[in-house]
Formats: sequence, structure tokens, C-alpha cells
Amino acid sequence: MKNNLLLIIVGLLILGCAGEKKTEKPTLVKQTKERPNVLIILADDLGWADVGFNGSTDIPTPALDNIADDGVVFSAGYCTHSYCGPSRSGLLAGRYQQRFGCENNLGKTFDGETPGLPLEEQLLSEVLQDNGYQTCAIGKWHLGNEPAYWPSSRGFDDWFGFAGGSRNYWGKSTGPGFSAWQEIMRDGQPEPRENLGYLTDDFSNAAIEYIDQYSQSEEPFFMYLAYNAPHAPIQATSEYFDLVDHIEQGERAAYAAMVAGMDVGIGKVVDKLKETGEYDNTIIFFYSDNGGHGKGSDQSPYRGQKGLLFEGGIRVPFLMSWPQGFKGGQKYDQPIIAYDIFTTVMSAAGITSEKQDLLSGVDLVPYLSDTKTEGVPHKELFWRYSDGAGFAVRGGDYKLVREAVREELFLFDLSTDPYEQKNIVDEKPEIVKELLASYQEWNKENVENLWPDAHLPNIGKMKKAREAAVKKATGGENRY
Repeated sequence: MKNNLLLIIVGLLILGCAGEKKTEKPTLVKQTKERPNVLIILADDLGWADVGFNGSTDIPTPALDNIADDGVVFSAGYCTHSYCGPSRSGLLAGRYQQRFGCENNLGKTFDGETPGLPLEEQLLSEVLQDNGYQTCAIGKWHLGNEPAYWPSSRGFDDWFGFAGGSRNYWGKSTGPGFSAWQEIMRDGQPEPRENLGYLTDDFSNAAIEYIDQYSQSEEPFFMYLAYNAPHAPIQATSEYFDLVDHIEQGERAAYAAMVAGMDVGIGKVVDKLKETGEYDNTIIFFYSDNGGHGKGSDQSPYRGQKGLLFEGGIRVPFLMSWPQGFKGGQKYDQPIIAYDIFTTVMSAAGITSEKQDLLSGVDLVPYLSDTKTEGVPHKELFWRYSDGAGFAVRGGDYKLVREAVREELFLFDLSTDPYEQKNIVDEKPEIVKELLASYQEWNKENVENLWPDAHLPNIGKMKKAREAAVKKATGGENRY
């Protein structure tokens, strides 16, 4: 009897263990070890020619150049918009910002019904957070004025930065309108002034601290490191001025010191990734939210600057590395755009979304790893600002531009005229008609913007300044 009872007890224990094993939820360890970390580093108003990997000889950017050596430089890498807020909306939502009303910059005094990027838009941070990633936002946000629209409510576990579009680099107020728009926040609470130094360094140091924290986790991390450098105000430490002491032109030197300081910080972030063993399986994207602002920046050899849809306003320094995913030392010449970041990350992480079909980007990795030898990522790309006051379409080598600063239509063949110096709109009417029809078809799906565009007056100022300079320069012409 005792033996039978013993057998019954043993049997029940075995069944219990088996049942427990059968219903046990799998841990994230096996999944997440195979998934890459993601680091998006965003510069603010950085010119095309202001990094070594694009040929800069006066601004030292060794950290970025080293990442480029380990990855790929996109020679035709585009931002999604020609100025700050809309560009960031397109990046994090992964689709044309005109589809959800974020074509214009959000101002700090706006008090309308939607004080930020619409909550129904699914951001990359939210998708990754829902799929086991630790998520962190550092730096400039510019996508929402109210707490419900701040990073801590938009898929980021941690947030260190400011909600607005620009601010002083010394942690101080910039004037009587100082508010949460400019306040340095940590997870939604103001950061004590005594904890702050030079803002670019503060952001770099925060990134290093977070990597130390995340490297001890079994889960992968997503870090959005959005520097506000080299956006105005132009401020830098004497340490970073020493790195560009060879530049005689004052405005250029001041701007260059900001870029050099950002690069120093990026180098320290990469060193921390290597120290913790995370570097090889971390996807790193670096690019600028739009072209250089013209206050010491260099967009050459391209035409235009921030705010314009000529190449200098939207073709930006752009690179990607993933040592475990594809070989480095590459240069990719076909057009790509920042929307591709969302789609590429989703594919690399093995994640699908119910809104996948709404995304505007493509997975870039097959084009970089020899698994896709034919075709191009995009047949056409579109840009628009101020409800169509300016727009551009790139289809193959042709680019159609309606630029408000000139109030005329341009057509360029970028294969023979990459610097947009010869307008062939009258020579190629069939191409104009084709691209214009494509733009109009694309435009049908766009919605009304949520905020008025404060940027358009800047275009007017730029136009008037140019006209005044031309008039002044030619005012003394002798006429016979």
C-alpha cells in the first residue's frame, strides 16, 4: 500500500513538473540576444560638407568617420523634410508627415487642439517598446508641447532632454518665454541646474550612462540620441574651439567647434558600446534632420540650405553601420531617405506591425549585404512644405522642384547636373508632366496641417535678402 502511495505521489510530481514546463512562458533571453540594439544619432542643421566622411578638411569628425569605415555612407541620403519638427515626425512615424498633418514646425505658443504629433500615430519607439526593447530618448524632441506628447508618453522608458525646438547650450533660460519648452527634463521632471554643463556634453554623458545600464540587461535597447547641435544659438566650449583653432573665419570656427564637440561625444558613446561588447550588434544611424542653417555651415557642392528643397536643404550627411549585419567600407549611391530607418529596424529586429503597410520606407539591409543585387530602394521620393508652397519630386535621376524662394518651377537631371545649376523645365516637358502627375497623385492622400507654418516668412526674408544683395552689388554698374 505504501509502495503504491509512493508511486502515486512520484507520478503526480512528475506530471506537475511536466505541466509546469509545458505552460511556462519563454524568457526573452534567447530572443533578445539575437536582436540588434538600435542607436539613432540625429544632428540638427548640419551641412553636407561638415563631416570628414563627406570630404570636410577643416572640421575634425574622427568618430563619425570611423563609424563610416565600419558601415556605409549614403551619398544620396535624404532627410524627410527641409526643417526640424516635420523631419523628426517623419523619422519616428516612418511615413510621410503630410499624411498625418505634421508638415509644419510646432511653435511653443501653440495652444490648439493637437499640441503635438498625433497620438494615434504609432512611433518606432512604441513598436520597439511593445516588443521587448528598452527605449531611451536623449536630446531635442520638438514633437509636442504637453506631457501626453512628450517622449515619456510616446514609447520611451527614459527621457533626458527638452521638449522644444531650440535652447541655450549652458542650461540657462533664453528669455522671458522660458518654459517646459526649453526646460531640461529627466523623465518628465525638471533637471536641477547644478547638474548641467554644456548641453552637448550633457547629452553625450547621458547616452554613455544609459548604455552602461542597458548593457547589463538581457533585453536589447533603442536609443534616440537627438543632439540640438549645431542648431543656433552658436555656443561652444573653449575646449572644442581648440580643435578648430586653424579656422580663421569666425562664424565658421564657432559653428565648427559645435560640430567637433558633438563628434567627441559620439566617439565616447561608441567607445562605451565597444567596452560593453554591444557595438557589433548595434545598428547605428547618423544623419542630419535637414541641411545646414547657413550660419557657418557648408552645404557645398549642393545648392540651397535648410528650409529649401534644393539638394542643400534635404541631401544630408547620412551613414549606417551594423558590423554583425553587413560589411563596412561601403558607399551607396542610390537615393535613400530617413523613412527607411523605421522599416529597416523593424526587419532587422524581426518585428511586424499592424500598420506596416502605412510605412513609407524600405528595408535597406538587403541592398547593403549583397542579397539584393537588382533594383533601387525608391523609384520616387516626395517633399512638400507650407501646403505646397514648395514641393519636390525625385524620380530616377530627374528632380522637379517648386521652390517658393524663387517662385518658379525647376527641373534638373541630377546625373549630369548634380548641383542643380541648369533648369531644363522647358527642354523636357514630358518629364515635367510625368513628375507633376506623380506629385499630384501622391498629394491626394495628404491631410490638412495641424499648425500654421511659421517657416514661410523665413523664405520671404531669404528672398528679399538675396534681391537686396544683388541690387546693392549691381547698383554701380556703368551703363552706356
